[in-house]
Amino acid sequence: MNLEQLGLIGVFLAGAIPWFEAIAVIPAGIIFGLDPMWVVVSGVTGNAITIFLFAYFSSSLRNWFIERRRRSGKSGENPKFAKAQRAFEKYGVYGLAVIGPLVIGTQFAAAISVAAGVKPLKASLVITFATLFWATLIAVAMTLLGLQLDLPGTP
Repeated sequence: MNLEQLGLIGVFLAGAIPWFEAIAVIPAGIIFGLDPMWVVVSGVTGNAITIFLFAYFSSSLRNWFIERRRRSGKSGENPKFAKAQRAFEKYGVYGLAVIGPLVIGTQFAAAISVAAGVKPLKASLVITFATLFWATLIAVAMTLLGLQLDLPGTP
């Protein structure tokens, strides 16, 4: 396994970490001399896996939290969720998809969308495509500007 393959595995794993985001690791991968196309593919793929996981498990997790709060004598909804709900009402799933990678994180944008009533598949796809858009835009801009290091062991 060469240095570029290890780097791409690192980009994939880092892209899967919530709040680390594909759009944060893609510039790092490109700066370190990895192939921009493969950096985008690796970072977005890692990120997409966790977007889908958050979307599909968020509704059951939300129900569990609400029930737990009720058992402890609190109202069903957490005040932080109410704030997230207002953000969804203001921007919708498409707005969250666009600002999610920059502001709240793609995984949390997916979870908020599903909790607000969007189907998990739709939320996941919309947010993943928005992440792919941002990642591609960043990679193209960095490539055009020539922002990368020439490291030994990379092509």
